[in-house]
Amino acid sequence: MTRRTGGAAAVAAIAAPMFMVALDNLIVTHALPQVRAEFGGGQSQLQWVVNAYVLAFAGLLMTASALGDRFGRRRVFVVAVLLFTLASAWCATASSLGELMAARVAQGAGAAAILPLSLTLTAAAVPAAHRNAAVGAWGGINGLGIALGPLVGGVVTETLSWHWVFWINVPVGLLVLPAVLWTVGESRGGAGVFDVPGALLVTGGLVAAVWGVVNAAEAGWSSPLTVAALAGAVALVAGFVLWQRRTPTPLVPLGLFRNGPFALSLVVSLAMYFGVFGSVFLLAQYMQGPLGYAPFEAGLRTLPWTAAPMVVVPVVSLLIDRVGGGRLQALGCAMQAAALAWLALAATADMAYASMLPALVVAGVGMGVVFAANPVVVIASVSEDRHGTASGVNNTVREFGGALGIAAISTVFVVFHPVGAETDAAFVEAMRPAVLAGAVVTAAGAVAALFIRRDRTPHPVAPTAAEAPAPAAPAPAPGPARPS
Repeated sequence: MTRRTGGAAAVAAIAAPMFMVALDNLIVTHALPQVRAEFGGGQSQLQWVVNAYVLAFAGLLMTASALGDRFGRRRVFVVAVLLFTLASAWCATASSLGELMAARVAQGAGAAAILPLSLTLTAAAVPAAHRNAAVGAWGGINGLGIALGPLVGGVVTETLSWHWVFWINVPVGLLVLPAVLWTVGESRGGAGVFDVPGALLVTGGLVAAVWGVVNAAEAGWSSPLTVAALAGAVALVAGFVLWQRRTPTPLVPLGLFRNGPFALSLVVSLAMYFGVFGSVFLLAQYMQGPLGYAPFEAGLRTLPWTAAPMVVVPVVSLLIDRVGGGRLQALGCAMQAAALAWLALAATADMAYASMLPALVVAGVGMGVVFAANPVVVIASVSEDRHGTASGVNNTVREFGGALGIAAISTVFVVFHPVGAETDAAFVEAMRPAVLAGAVVTAAGAVAALFIRRDRTPHPVAPTAAEAPAPAAPAPAPGPARPS
């Protein structure tokens, strides 16, 4: 019997663990009260049940992508799915808060390889004519998983227990492993040499940056720990850039960032996730605070926003070649920015849901448009051997943008929220400029996307020293004529 490679079966096998990874970004948020009742701990400790996953996830994305390029994308993907599955079981059986945090770090490490490599493997699993649709669907499934995390977590926690928000990953992982091995072909990329110093520098820099931003949301931007972490991040990332310029086998060829469509799509990712994550963080509190909805009720009422990509992405994926990925990213960011501004300016302490609904729909459609177009432009703008690296960089920027958005928008909220003013009206007055800040940053992403040119051919990136072909040997000098 011959193994089948590629096609719909491969895409489905790749998408299932990717969806679970996206879901686990925020699935545990509604389970935290039950976790606290079982293990104790203060609010700051409980937040690290979420942040431990995000920290490992964001910090290891680029390194995990490079490991896939070096040792085989399918091989590393399978190992990552196995790690994520085992770590999920560890989370579900944890006997203390510290053990749960450690298990979440292991989960995040597995997720860091699954997400970028799932995009690379998806692009390779389908014919070129169907690649845009497949990659667009990848973006929609990923966005849907992130958006549905709190809702699914709330339902599972209320009907079963917090342990089951992790147990649900285990059967998915066990079913997916043989399916991936059977249907997905192997591929590699890059120079074939793993840049260990570069991996250590960029991982350390990203972990320090994300930790600093997360800590800023809790302790403030002027906290000594926040300042030290961000300063350390700057130093490590600067060291990474210098090393990438020197080494013949860089982890991330710096020429990628001179690629206009790729670099501008990174700006879109940063702006979109900054605005969405930061604003959703406050709007969820607005629905459950001033508007008085229970967590599950609030989750249901945000479905026009969070579930819209499931409908929008398949349609938009068919339009990318005709309209252009840059224009679509600009449209999606503009719709998202307009919806956030609408919600911010119209919000009151007793706002009717019917008044919010149009803005939620516009936000959801805009988000779906970006989720479809952004990964397509990122993948199409580089050659196939750079797909893994490009995906890792883009996903790193997205994760950092989300963390930065929560921290920055929360800071704006605190600035405008008077100390001791716990009224619903005071919450709304402070929320308004904070969500408007998210709208402004998202609008900046729309402007950046307008400069993405339409180009159907990958932008060339100069080969590294290890990839460049060896110079041809000089032809031997002609010797004296031989007598006939």
